Amino acid sequence: MSKHPLPGSERTLAPGSKVIAQCDPSETIQVVVVLRRKDEPQFAQMMKKIEAGAADAKPLTREELEQRFGASAEDIAKLKAFAAQHGLTVVREDASARTVVLSGKIDQFQKAFDVQLQHYEHQSMGQFRGRTGAISVPDDLHGVVTAVLGLDDRPQARPHFRIRPPFRPAKAQQASSFTPLQLASLYRFPQGDGSGQCIGIIELGGGYRTADLDNYFSSLGVGSPKVVAVGVDQGANHPTGDPNGPDGEVTLDVEIAGAIAPGATLAVYFTTNSDAGFIDAVSRAVHDTTNKPSVISISWGAPESVWTAQSMNAFNDVLQSAAAIGVTVCAASGDSGSGDGVGDGSDHVDFPASSPYVLACGGTSLQGSGQTVSHEVVWNDGANGGASGGGVSGTFPVPAWQEGLSVSGAQGKRALTGRGVPDVAGDASPLTGYDVIVDGNNTVIGGTSAVAPLWAALIARINGAKGTPVGFVNPKLYKAAGACNDITQGNNGSYAATTGWDACTGLGSPNGVKVAAAL
Repeated sequence: MSKHPLPGSERTLAPGSKVIAQCDPSETIQVVVVLRRKDEPQFAQMMKKIEAGAADAKPLTREELEQRFGASAEDIAKLKAFAAQHGLTVVREDASARTVVLSGKIDQFQKAFDVQLQHYEHQSMGQFRGRTGAISVPDDLHGVVTAVLGLDDRPQARPHFRIRPPFRPAKAQQASSFTPLQLASLYRFPQGDGSGQCIGIIELGGGYRTADLDNYFSSLGVGSPKVVAVGVDQGANHPTGDPNGPDGEVTLDVEIAGAIAPGATLAVYFTTNSDAGFIDAVSRAVHDTTNKPSVISISWGAPESVWTAQSMNAFNDVLQSAAAIGVTVCAASGDSGSGDGVGDGSDHVDFPASSPYVLACGGTSLQGSGQTVSHEVVWNDGANGGASGGGVSGTFPVPAWQEGLSVSGAQGKRALTGRGVPDVAGDASPLTGYDVIVDGNNTVIGGTSAVAPLWAALIARINGAKGTPVGFVNPKLYKAAGACNDITQGNNGSYAATTGWDACTGLGSPNGVKVAAAL
């Protein structure tokens, strides 16, 4: 039986990587296989209406999504037969998520998918299992399998948070900090506590300490929300004790979302930092029929340029499914300005923030008190201090709700040529950051990773008050002039803030009451 390269599965060596050993052929690993969607033409037609914000575009239930657009029983059977031929074991199958998790020895996977796995070392990524070239599938799975994830376990993403540096800022940047409740007041969030809602939070490492959460919520005078840790693949709530590591991200997300929406359940999906782990965790959240999150917060990401096409397509498919069932996904746009930390002198945007099915959250620097914002500009603390991620996608076309928009920068004003990032913004500078408790330490943290749970908590409050989820909000927000505080000063490197949407802060920071009215 002939084999076919899987489109978009090509892997190249990360610059600076070197082979240090062959993989042990008897080592057992798990791999996630993604299958095609049933009735793709009908799904595309439905998504077109959702993307246009059509009044008759009603979200599906999770059960309807599986029944109409899940993986077919025939396709799952084909993959299971293929697995059995190669001695691979089916660990989990999910027709709704269109995934089958396989377990087996490295030697079996190498033969099954025609790859060679080796151990690599990289200065910043450390040691990882990797491959080069394409993955191959046999005739009867050609066009059936859309992605094979987990053969390569290199670190895929980074958390978008920044702890306030231990230096005294210049007078022009006088340091201040806010609790999430103070920001909810400044941004005029509507009343409510998110009761009846679930906020899904995606984490690729680290953990939270219950004692930190109890102390934090008690200090704010709010009840502790119900926090549920959901392990995905080999992930679990494992605090390291280092607030500068992923613990800072996890705890920041939980404390911001929980302070603003203490009536909501917070389901924290822990996974491994690989493309397979990241995608599987978001998929598990979207398709979770136990916790049923109505909004998901993602504070991790990586430049589009470091993702394989198959990984981005598989991830974007999951985000499409979220939009189809009325789940809002908020994603941080990155903390390294218009270059996204790539360092090649070109502009890059972060994914998954660049997916057209998420609400991409950029950053501002904020001054204010009570319910009055006195000054708000693009977050840009310089080369080492971080800046709001934003720009133009090199992968995704201009979505319907961004048609006619333009970007401004050093090269003047020009029409958008791809999906523009971000959509919205919020306080992100560590110099005007969030008061939090991490690993027993009182500290101040910023970054666009704070903005994703801030917006997610706002959506949870709105969902709780409305009684039904607002779902995919982008088309409505772009039509709602004045729902956001327009940020017109500052830049993130290549792009400048302007009146209306821009590639630094999107539509602006939230006026919560107006956002609620628009949705």
